[in-house]
Formats: sequence, C-alpha cells, structure tokens
Amino acid sequence: MNTHELVRTAQALVARKKGILAADESNPTIEKRLQSINVVATPETRRAWRQLLLTTPGINSFISGVILSDETVRQKSDGGVSFVDVLASQSIIPGVKVDKSTRPLANSPEESITEGIDGLRERLNDYRIMGARFAKWRAVFTIGPHIPTSYCLDVNAQAMARYAAICQEAGIVPIVEPEVLMDGDHDIKRCFEVTEATLYRMFDELVGQRVLLEGMLLKPNMVLSGKSGANRAGPDEAAEETLRCLRRTVPAAVPGIVFLSGGQEDYEATINLNAINRRGQDAPWQLSFSYGRGLQSTPLKAWGGDPNNVERAQQSFQHRAQVTSAAREGIYTPAMEKETKAVGSR
Repeated sequence: MNTHELVRTAQALVARKKGILAADESNPTIEKRLQSINVVATPETRRAWRQLLLTTPGINSFISGVILSDETVRQKSDGGVSFVDVLASQSIIPGVKVDKSTRPLANSPEESITEGIDGLRERLNDYRIMGARFAKWRAVFTIGPHIPTSYCLDVNAQAMARYAAICQEAGIVPIVEPEVLMDGDHDIKRCFEVTEATLYRMFDELVGQRVLLEGMLLKPNMVLSGKSGANRAGPDEAAEETLRCLRRTVPAAVPGIVFLSGGQEDYEATINLNAINRRGQDAPWQLSFSYGRGLQSTPLKAWGGDPNNVERAQQSFQHRAQVTSAAREGIYTPAMEKETKAVGSR
C-alpha cells in the first residue's frame, strides 16, 4: 500500500471548488431516469448519456472525479477512446462503484445488507489496471419505528470497513457511503439520531480494521427531515444539525466529506450544500459533493434522448456543476439558478 499516493488522491478529490460526479447508477436506476424522458434503457443509450456528461467542455474546472459503473468503465466514446482515458485526459480522476447492490438482511428483511466482498480483491486489481484510482461502496439505512437495528448497523459497518481495507491494499482510495434515506415522515431530530449512530459504528469499525483515515473519503447523507414529513427543517437548521452530527462522529484525519444528494431535487441539494459550507468554514475536513441526481436531473431533461440536444444538455450540465461548485464554496446565490434555466432553454 502506497500511503502517500492514497493521501494525494484523496486530497485531490476534495480540491477547492471541485466535487465528484456520481455516474454509477445501477441499471434499474438509470432505466427509471431514461424512462422519465421516454428513452428506452439499453447499453447504447446509457453509453450515449454518460458520454454526453463526460465529454462536456470545461467540466474539469468543477469536477475532480467521476464514479463510473462496471459497464461504463469498460465502454468507449464515439471516437474509440475508453471513458477512463477521456477523464484522465481532462485531469479528472476515474473511480468505480464496486459493491454488488443491496439485498434483504437475513433475519431482518425490512433492512438491507450490501453485498460484494466476494471477489473484491480481484475486481479492484482489474479496475486499477484499467485506470481507476478510487472506488465507492454504498450501504442503505431506512428510518422506521424500530429500524435501523444495531444488527443492521453492525453488519454493514463491518462490510464497509472490510471493503475500505481491501481498496487501500490495492492502492485505491475508498469512498464509504452510509446513506440514511430521506424516505419517511420522520423529523430532523430522528435523522440526526440515526445518522450519528451509523457514523459512530462505521468509524469504530474502520479504525478497528486499520483503514488509513487520511486515505479515504466519507460520502454521507445530510441530516434532513423525512421527505414526507410535516414542517420540514429549512437549510440553516439542516446545516447546523449536519455539522453538529459530523463533528461528533468523523475524525479530523479524514480529508473530506463528499455529500450525496440522495432524494433531494437539484435546487434543494445546492441550497443545503451552500448552507453547510457557510456554517462550516472552520470544519477540519473539506465539505464537498458527490452528486448523481443533483447534477444530472436538469441536463437529462435538456437532452431528452435527442442527439441534436447534446450541446444544449452539456451547457446545462456545465452550469449545474458551476452552481454546485459555488455552493461547495459557500458563495451560491439563488440568482445563479436563473442562469442555469436560461442555458437549458436555448
């Protein structure tokens, strides 16, 4: 394990003004997104959409890395260049999702366990040869009357730490993503309690399995009210509770926190990230982003599956990345959204 290389890569992924594009959606997820614009999901339409994103001019001013799916990391552009090389030519760090998605947890079927440890060492070696320099593993936690259970927190924490240790052994920076879902009508206090418990358990396991904290990144949810809750907390309260939770659970040695956008609309995810950075200027970690839907929703609509709309969609994506970069610096203003809409209407 080259610790210096791991640390350098982790720090580069959370460079100032930049964040990560999550373009690693599972086939069922990308199928739903393409269906929303009346496009049938096939290997070619998935490739065309991701090519649009990865070849957007100037995107390296705002994007430090891209998480690819196993399918995309093996695909090429129209010009026959691998997508990994397309990114590397722009000084954007290629990454890959390595988990095998979630399954019902044995003896607690309301909850989930993420699978994919079997064969991970071999897959990581292959991805490293292909050019990937970081990876991602996602675990999912649902808030309910009696869940998540300690059992669910324990088994997922153990799996995430094992994944992280194997990544670092292979010279790949691990991003650990323990996502407490927004689904439900819970208040922000309940989200805080579950997120705190999840992060406490996960970092205890990471330290126990000798993961180099300086050579990893955390991709957490923000502390938010449930999506269907009444009187949902606003951005300032969400930012305050998110930072309070992170300060209680995340070691200062971790270089950066790259928030997921989760179930938030792109506008909401941007406002909340901005509020967090305005309040968190003294935080010991970089406060960045690793957005999927939060960066792709608007340009996807602008594209609509029409090759004639590629330039228009790329302009929309470039502006979405630009305003998210501004939020990552805490200098976003709602007036920037008007510019985004204007670009998307060309």
